[in-house]
Amino acid sequence: MKNTPLILSIIALVAVAALGIIQLTGDSQSKAKTSGDATEAVATKGAVVYFNLDQVLEEYDMANELRSAVESKVSSIQEEVNRRGNRLQSDVNSFNDKINKGLITRSVAEQQSQKLSQQQADFQNYAAQKEQEIAEEQQVMLNQIGDAIHAFLEKFNQEKQYAMIIATQGDILPQPVAIGDPSLDITEEILAGLNDEYIKNKAAQNNQQ
Repeated sequence: MKNTPLILSIIALVAVAALGIIQLTGDSQSKAKTSGDATEAVATKGAVVYFNLDQVLEEYDMANELRSAVESKVSSIQEEVNRRGNRLQSDVNSFNDKINKGLITRSVAEQQSQKLSQQQADFQNYAAQKEQEIAEEQQVMLNQIGDAIHAFLEKFNQEKQYAMIIATQGDILPQPVAIGDPSLDITEEILAGLNDEYIKNKAAQNNQQ
């Protein structure tokens, strides 16, 4: 029953999946903003404009609240996986210790070995299920944020009537807009609109309750 690395690797795998949520949506603070943060956008109707998606994900109130909620769920999942994994590891260590000291008969050892093998299989299935839950939580969160931003941009552009609104990301060499006229950067305007709309929607929901 030398399966200690297997149990630890399963726990680590779920931890990596959990960390992915935080890094994917919550590591925007280290990213540089597209040039022109202090420049007021003066783009006219029919212009091609852009915004810094990293900055929006970092400063959009809805994104921050959803991220906080998901991180709380992921932390709870991770704690339970660790608890079960540690308990199983303790059982494996105890079994190995008894085998090494000759404290149990061969028939008893075989029975316990089969029991532990089943427990390990159950734990692997459980950990895989929780990893899938984490991935689903991540995807739902991203879908909600993306849908909210897209819906806002559609209404926003009904008034502005820009020819195209491009989302740019990255710090060293932003893509797809590596260099652009700062007057075409509408990041601040989009952020202000998104947060104003989110505050109004939350207030309306609270009034209905």
